[in-house]
Amino acid sequence: MGIYKHYFNKYKFLFITAVICVFFEALCDLMQPTIMAHIIDEGVKNSQVETVIRLGLLMLLITVVGACFAATRNILASKVSQSFSADLRYDLFTKIINCSEISADKIESGSLITRMTNDTSQVTQFINGLMRIFFKAPVTCLGSIILAVMLSPQMSLILFLVVAIVATFIVISMKMSYVRFAKVQYAIDKVNTVVQEYLMGIRLVKAFGRYEDEEGKFDRANADLSDKTVSSQIVIAYFSPLMSLTISIGIASILYIGSILFGNGGIEVGKVAAFINYMAQILASLIMITNVFNTFVRTKASTERINEVLNSESDFKGSVQTVKSGFGELAFDDVTFAYPNGSGIPTISNLSFKVKQGETLAIIGPTGSGKSTLVWLCLHFYDVEKGTIYLNGIDIKTLDCHTLRDNIAVAPQKSMLFTGTVYENIAWGDPNASPEEIVKATQAAQADEFIRTMPVQYESILGQGGVNLSGGQKQRISIARALVKKSPILILDDCTSALDAVTEAKVRQALKTLDAEKTVIMITQRIGTAMFADQILVLNNGVNVGFGSHQELLHSCETYRGIFDSQIGGDLKGNTNG
Repeated sequence: MGIYKHYFNKYKFLFITAVICVFFEALCDLMQPTIMAHIIDEGVKNSQVETVIRLGLLMLLITVVGACFAATRNILASKVSQSFSADLRYDLFTKIINCSEISADKIESGSLITRMTNDTSQVTQFINGLMRIFFKAPVTCLGSIILAVMLSPQMSLILFLVVAIVATFIVISMKMSYVRFAKVQYAIDKVNTVVQEYLMGIRLVKAFGRYEDEEGKFDRANADLSDKTVSSQIVIAYFSPLMSLTISIGIASILYIGSILFGNGGIEVGKVAAFINYMAQILASLIMITNVFNTFVRTKASTERINEVLNSESDFKGSVQTVKSGFGELAFDDVTFAYPNGSGIPTISNLSFKVKQGETLAIIGPTGSGKSTLVWLCLHFYDVEKGTIYLNGIDIKTLDCHTLRDNIAVAPQKSMLFTGTVYENIAWGDPNASPEEIVKATQAAQADEFIRTMPVQYESILGQGGVNLSGGQKQRISIARALVKKSPILILDDCTSALDAVTEAKVRQALKTLDAEKTVIMITQRIGTAMFADQILVLNNGVNVGFGSHQELLHSCETYRGIFDSQIGGDLKGNTNG
């Protein structure tokens, strides 16, 4: 629970004020049974109407004062708990944004959503209950015990026995509940993950008709959640009746002993009634404490999961070292890399190459050869196991990640668009871009023409992920967004795969016209795209098997010739050589 110290300090004034209100509210509650005893023993027993009215008005006044304290406490508890929750969610979101890819790979996105919503809500509920109930219950319980002992030491022995038994039940219940509630939270993660995966791949599911498989996955996850929830509730289901039975036996015993003492003249009727009221307050407090502890058990499980996110490894910070502005030169020097928590087999092995300012480098190779991995390494999403990556002659490990990524714009393999207008999605690359710059970038990406045909053009709303656009349209908007960023290095990660050859050629030509000094790295599966680059890097199983121009590789690289023959054919090859 130490992770919440910062938030408690921020709201400690309101928190302490609420606790003070709880204390005085409890005092008001404690005074009422004693006043009621005086009303019975002094007023009703002796037929003194004036005493009944006077003490009755006093009792009413105390009730009103207690209600005022209770209302103030509820308002403060709600304000503090909700502000606490908002700050915690913000810090979680900020941490998720800035966590390293290694940390992000360890926790599924569905689990992260659960931790930001369900777990945070659990903590909020606990904080609210802490201020409203937890501090009141001990004060009420302790005060009632003291006043009850003062009323009748003999009957207090039963009271102590009942409290001891109920307290034992609470401790056992907590120990048995914790593990079960932790499992419930992970089961919720699984349900969220299954639903999220289905929603992300809903078109694929429909295309392959895999409804029954998805229903089966959800049914298993849902049944597991149901079973674990029932298992966690069974503990409460067992102990709640036992505590109620103990309380009922205690009240019956007090009535029995009270009647004996009253018959012997050892106690007055009003004091017996007051004692029963105090016992009811004590037992009600114990039940409230039980509920708080049950919430605490769930909160402890949620806290561990939240703490796992807050303590996750942050993105690489490097130093405050800067790079030459507007200059884009990238080099790999004997780089080897394997994905953390993966198979351990290197995705990239002893890779070396260099792309100079203003050059266009095409990276081509069979599927799974490590082409896209290069993108994530250039952006320093992962640390290499061996070797060095240089940006303008500077090791990227020594650069702050934000400085590094400001110099590189990426159009990813999977075009990711956000809910909002077309203009907002393109301007996402540079929020300060002018409308003229936006249009210029979309024209270069060959997106302006189809955007102009949309109902409200650049103000047209895109659904989540750009569901109302075709694959080629999404790719062109993604390219426009990367161009708007105006970084010296542009990486196109197979983001023209849905474009026809004519449109792709126009995009390539526009890139050079837009900024001839921009360094362009094109990751592609198409030989027709690669052959127009200044240099071509050929990868096979993460190894550099060829580097040079199109003509050079046709003569020197067997892998490149194989790709060329499979896509274009031997006849054209002969013409090219000739």
